[in-house]
Amino acid sequence: MPEGPSIVILKELADAFKGRRVTKVSGNSKAEIQRAQGKRVTDFKSWGKHFLICFPGFTIKIHLMLFGSYRINEARDVPPRLSLKFRTGVLNFYACSVKILEEDLDAIYDWTADVMSEQWDANAAKVKLLERPRQLICDALLDQDLFAGSGNIIKNEVLFRIRVHPKTEIGALPPRKLGQLVKEVRNYSFDFLKWKKAYLLRKHWQVHTKAYCSRCNVQLVKEYLGRHQRRTYYCRRCQVWYYR
Repeated sequence: MPEGPSIVILKELADAFKGRRVTKVSGNSKAEIQRAQGKRVTDFKSWGKHFLICFPGFTIKIHLMLFGSYRINEARDVPPRLSLKFRTGVLNFYACSVKILEEDLDAIYDWTADVMSEQWDANAAKVKLLERPRQLICDALLDQDLFAGSGNIIKNEVLFRIRVHPKTEIGALPPRKLGQLVKEVRNYSFDFLKWKKAYLLRKHWQVHTKAYCSRCNVQLVKEYLGRHQRRTYYCRRCQVWYYR
């Protein structure tokens, strides 16, 4: 599943079509995608893992889910879920969720929760975390209400960076570690963005999909943890399991 930094890259690429009029709409989505026919794109936005295509009076929300993908000015050999053609090119989306949003986006999205946003509010994130003392830290890092855009890679790498065991409950974290957690989610997200643009992301993974700890040189643990049993990698030796 693409994480927030990958959606920011998509937005930056799509910005070439901002202000352009849609000349043709196609796709096998059940949403009312034909509403975009003849309409001019007013903006592209991202919130967490959501890509937002804004038109006068409505927005098309794209969520790439687990297996979604996109192509700009080219096509795959499978039918698109949504295709928006412009005089200057085309946006194609595959195997994704497509929904029409009628409401004002500011009424739907908390921009301060998006780890990639200029409006990101670290203090608000700390307050929300402290309201969930029994939540596992591995779940908190995937909670889009807390860290919109954070996904499994960010979760594993951030916990390794700050040396915290994924089964630690939020309420057990020392204040210093809580501050590190919030800081490093954003820091790592922008590192992710930089490395992804340079096609070097995988080379910088310290723990995600790895077999041995780069600090301790001991075998890493791979478990499926948390509410959604997501794949988790961690080191028993250098990642501390804090208890209350």
